[in-house]
Amino acid sequence: MVHDQRSALSTYMSGLLSGGRVVFTGSEATQSLAVGRGAFLDAAERLQKRKSLLNPRQDFYVVVPPQFASWGAPPPPWYIDALMRHIGEAYYVGLLKAAELHGATHQAVMEFQVITARRLAKIHAGRNLIAFYYRKDMESVAAGVEDRKTDTGIMRVSGAALTALDLLRYPQAAGGLDNVATVLTDLAEKIDGAQLATLSAATERPVIQRLGHLLDRLGHGARAEAMHAAVAARGPFRWTELDPAAARDPDFALPVQERDERWHILVRRAPEIDE
Repeated sequence: MVHDQRSALSTYMSGLLSGGRVVFTGSEATQSLAVGRGAFLDAAERLQKRKSLLNPRQDFYVVVPPQFASWGAPPPPWYIDALMRHIGEAYYVGLLKAAELHGATHQAVMEFQVITARRLAKIHAGRNLIAFYYRKDMESVAAGVEDRKTDTGIMRVSGAALTALDLLRYPQAAGGLDNVATVLTDLAEKIDGAQLATLSAATERPVIQRLGHLLDRLGHGARAEAMHAAVAARGPFRWTELDPAAARDPDFALPVQERDERWHILVRRAPEIDE
């Protein structure tokens, strides 16, 4: 009987794959298969042990196609949009993963990074790690988010301007100042200056100042002109560290090597960029 239930669920999953779909809910499956909740859960658990099925969130299941059996899950872009709709939260793929999607490929991305309005635990999906970063003001940056086609539909991704701001806003997720500067060498040419200025209204001033300084340093200062004017209109600049971590311990902090009068940035160490 257990074998029959597992076989029925496997057939159901194969049907989904043949239709180009890799996700389903437990409620959908029990209704389609006309089985009880307990029987479905037993069958699903056995298929998970066989690495044919993934259950990243309660009542949400991801079918593992044969070509991804060794990975234990299909790529996150195949199901991230459906997962976030299941959770009921606005989101966008961001930070280093978004930069990679925009062509910034200097650095290997070790996790699939998602910004969302709710604090969520990381998901280990086979070999993939989906990491969530919290932002309470999702609506204020909606203009900087775009749809990106995937093999199974779409996903929401931060545009180049929002990605650049986020790299400075979430330094712990961006790999540090040197890594951010390296990524910006590839990303800067795709940044829309007008959009950058618009999004700066929802961004902390120190973040804006650091990004503006880095764009100037990398030879892309023209893209930050409108942002500089928009921030200056909000009041005078205050001096801020380019790398706050470098000045955290005054006993070991390097002396200030450079003062950027335009962005009011204190530079204790110039970023090193990977070629």
